[in-house]
Amino acid sequence: MSTLLHQPNWVNGAYQSASEERIHVINPATESAIATIDSTPLQTVNSIISSSLDNFSSGIWSKVDASTRFNVLSKAATLLRLRLPEFIDLETQQTGRPIREMKAQLSRVPEWLEYFASLARTHEGRVTPFKGPVVNTLIRLPLGVVVQITPWNHPLLIATKKIAAALAAGNSVIVKPSESAPLSVLKMGQLFQEAGLPDGTLQIVSGYGRETGKFLCESSLISKIDLTGGLATYAAIAPTASKHLIPIIAELGGKAPVCMFPSISVEKGVKAALFASFIASGQTCVTGSRLLIHSDIYDEFVDLLVRRTKNLRVGAPTDEKTQIGAVISRASVERCSAFVSQSIDEGGKVLCGGSPTSVDGKGYFFQPTLVETKASSNLACNEVFGPVIALVRCESEEEIVKVANATSFALGASVWTNDFSQAHRVAENIDSGIVWINGHHLNDPSSPWGGFKESGLGKENGIEAFESYTKVKSTIINYGQEPTWFDDEVENARPRLSPNTNQ
Repeated sequence: MSTLLHQPNWVNGAYQSASEERIHVINPATESAIATIDSTPLQTVNSIISSSLDNFSSGIWSKVDASTRFNVLSKAATLLRLRLPEFIDLETQQTGRPIREMKAQLSRVPEWLEYFASLARTHEGRVTPFKGPVVNTLIRLPLGVVVQITPWNHPLLIATKKIAAALAAGNSVIVKPSESAPLSVLKMGQLFQEAGLPDGTLQIVSGYGRETGKFLCESSLISKIDLTGGLATYAAIAPTASKHLIPIIAELGGKAPVCMFPSISVEKGVKAALFASFIASGQTCVTGSRLLIHSDIYDEFVDLLVRRTKNLRVGAPTDEKTQIGAVISRASVERCSAFVSQSIDEGGKVLCGGSPTSVDGKGYFFQPTLVETKASSNLACNEVFGPVIALVRCESEEEIVKVANATSFALGASVWTNDFSQAHRVAENIDSGIVWINGHHLNDPSSPWGGFKESGLGKENGIEAFESYTKVKSTIINYGQEPTWFDDEVENARPRLSPNTNQ
């Protein structure tokens, strides 16, 4: 008999199995199964949506005082902070990321709960400057049942970003974590219950995206879809959502340029590039996957970068000394290899790495790879989602900006320079939802996160995220203006219009 842990869905305040079909969760560093999860079928999905709608309509969360939402989310933050070691271990196992990275990232996740708790408590409506003796009040109301589709690369962080904003606004939430890394998200159900969240307000549902995720997004009973994934996933769900007038927030990827200018020291620039490019083995939407290096420092910069890249420690994610962990799957290894092969066919030059590797003969690992290539190459324009980085020599500031903008993605970018004027000039001219100056991967719950072009629609984080989970209701109160009416005599009936009526 198998002793493999089975982690069921979190539904209506309890862990409940949805079907006999199981999905194995694989540790990408060892290729071993660490647990199984449910593959949730259509009938169960519909039942969960119906139950969530009942929860919302009851007002048990949607109509509670803002202070109650503040208290629950704040307590959830406290509980999560106390239990971080459990979540760090799970994240390391299911993603293959080095434990040192997971400790750093997860230590900040409670901040999102605290930030949106504070917004729930302090965000205010407003009164518009309505003409005449009339008061117009605007209040924000929750949307209803919202569906959140979250990815495998930052399972807990991205899920918490979305959950915190939606709950703070008073919605009922259904989360579908990636089948590749769902365990930490599933564990959050019980934590929120302990924090005082009413049962049924947060449902966590497992399954394949092409099945369970699709079923969730096709329901006419939901009020919003919040997706972090790929353009193909967005294209698959958008037509049905549009039929039901369901809004979609979507973060769909990136091809972040790292722009290096001569005023930055080569030593500092190389350290910055290594962090921007290889954190999470290049598996983030804002990976610094294009290094655009000014020709004045190019040769010296690349020489040092190659030497430092070769010294990066690829190893077991549980080892505190490991700097580069696994990629998520065998398919990811094959994708990295394909990009390298095509870059060579296009005239690129592999400066280091370029091949799959392993740790003790196991795991989905790929060597940290640098490829000198043209700005128009496939590698320089499209998302790898792995540790394969394009290096492009640029002759001027103008060329760096031009190359930075020459992709269909526009999520993140970083500018490295000690020239104050240049920093702001370049940041202003780069078409990207996020531009860092002398930094990369910087994130905060108060800072809106989202891109332009094919990188997606809408924002995570900040007041923008909170407000996107609400609808605005306008109440107009006439306290001193003669109302509009019809004359008493029917044959002469015509409206008498007040000065503020635009009929």
